[in-house]
Amino acid sequence: MGRVGVLLLNLGGPERLEDVRPFLFNLFSDPEIIRIPFTWMQKPLAWLISTSRARKSQDNYRQIGGGSPLRRITEEQAQALEASLRQRGQDAQVYIGMRYWYPFTEEAIARIKRDKIEKLVILPLYPQFSISTSGSSFRLLEKIWGDDPALEKIEYTVIPSWYNSPGYLRAMADLIAQQLDQFPNPDQVHVFFSAHGVPISYVEEAGDPYQREIEDCTALIMKTLNRPNAHTLAYQSRVGPVEWLKPYTEDAIEELANDGVENLAVVPISFVSEHIETLQEIDMEYREIAEEAGIEHFQRVPALNTHPVFIEDLATMVEQAIASPSIQFSDVVRPPEKIKMYPQERWEWGLTTAAEVWNGRLAMLGFIALMLELISGRGPLHLAGLL
Repeated sequence: MGRVGVLLLNLGGPERLEDVRPFLFNLFSDPEIIRIPFTWMQKPLAWLISTSRARKSQDNYRQIGGGSPLRRITEEQAQALEASLRQRGQDAQVYIGMRYWYPFTEEAIARIKRDKIEKLVILPLYPQFSISTSGSSFRLLEKIWGDDPALEKIEYTVIPSWYNSPGYLRAMADLIAQQLDQFPNPDQVHVFFSAHGVPISYVEEAGDPYQREIEDCTALIMKTLNRPNAHTLAYQSRVGPVEWLKPYTEDAIEELANDGVENLAVVPISFVSEHIETLQEIDMEYREIAEEAGIEHFQRVPALNTHPVFIEDLATMVEQAIASPSIQFSDVVRPPEKIKMYPQERWEWGLTTAAEVWNGRLAMLGFIALMLELISGRGPLHLAGLL
């Protein structure tokens, strides 16, 4: 079979406060995050946003110790996965490719070429597929492959999503059960799933399967948990003028409090590693909202990190991918033809799928409004939960 490699994909995060501005620049340079009608403006706009928002974002990272732990945790996951595979007799090398910070995806590919990997399994550390997370990384990899003929020698396969993988579900249920059992009346605790939000247009116009996979995942986790607790699914990190997936986390928390719920176990369902969205947004911002609304006990279920059942499940997925027919980038980054491609091949302006192709004057007004929103801190700057 030749030398085997596994490429773990993740977002990345600034490890020091001085990394925050360049990290934000990389993030907002990605047209999957912000689409503007003039491609030549992408990098100048990214520079403007990252410069104006760096201080506020640094304050958030300062609250969790001065930087993101995402790289460290992802490296620990990679080491644990490599050890698990070797225990199974699979001598595989595990690599890490971050989308917006070190080690970048391009660096990982360079190491894979250097090590003469012949069979590669590409595994995003996002359980549910979204065009803005796994999709963005897959598109980048598709471009890298297209630009480098030497990569044609590598037989690769992609794992698009794995939200329904049995080991993942068991690990999540185990962490939730441990948290519930810390309450005096475990069966009376409300289980609150908080997923990262996306604009609803991603789902309705671009065909993003994210919402369906999140809803299915929540139901499967509760089935695996097999407890009588009531549960709620909501979406966090929503900002900007467009409509995002509902219910919004802050609204759902307040509604539960109004309904008399006093005990909340919050589950970060989109995330397998601790980072800014769990440590700052949930643990600090949403905790404050909950306490002010009257929630007496607010506890957060930890992220999976290197949970042994989770790591073993990743190893199983890798083995199954190696033994199965290859899945190509084109199989996972292109939605069905019946729905509109995202990102758009041409800019469209409006709030419905029937929106007309943008009018130059209207687009410019909208573009200026978008810039003002972004710079003021009320535009879509929390898309990755980083500000």
